[in-house]
Amino acid sequence: MTEEVTFRHTLPVQLRFNDIDQLGHVNNSVYFAFYDMAKVNYFSAVSPQLNAGRETGLVIANVNANFFLPVYLHDEISVQTVTRAIGNKSLKLLQRIVDANGAVKASCETVLVGIDFRTGQTCEIPASWREAIAAYEGCSF
Repeated sequence: MTEEVTFRHTLPVQLRFNDIDQLGHVNNSVYFAFYDMAKVNYFSAVSPQLNAGRETGLVIANVNANFFLPVYLHDEISVQTVTRAIGNKSLKLLQRIVDANGAVKASCETVLVGIDFRTGQTCEIPASWREAIAAYEGCSF
């Protein structure tokens, strides 16, 4: 991760005993629960309407995760989230897990696709969502 990215959204994560595996660190499958919690919190911060009951939503189409350093039970960690790109029917999130010293423990890129829940078909990302995300991120898409 050499490219400079500004993360405007950070969600502190409380580690639980059951997050730890027999090797003494957070099990890699648990990281995805952290990323999911941060996604929900991120979209609520961008605009509460994005998480409200609706007919249009987002589903995960692709996830690419990297694990750099282990996370241990007493580490203080947070998940940082940023929208990197918005296309016609999809958007790309970058998330990373960092410790209290700023060390990047893991990262994840997720492609989310717009979906019409009534028809089950993909749909365009609504202009209102695009505008809300751009305003939150301080950029244009």
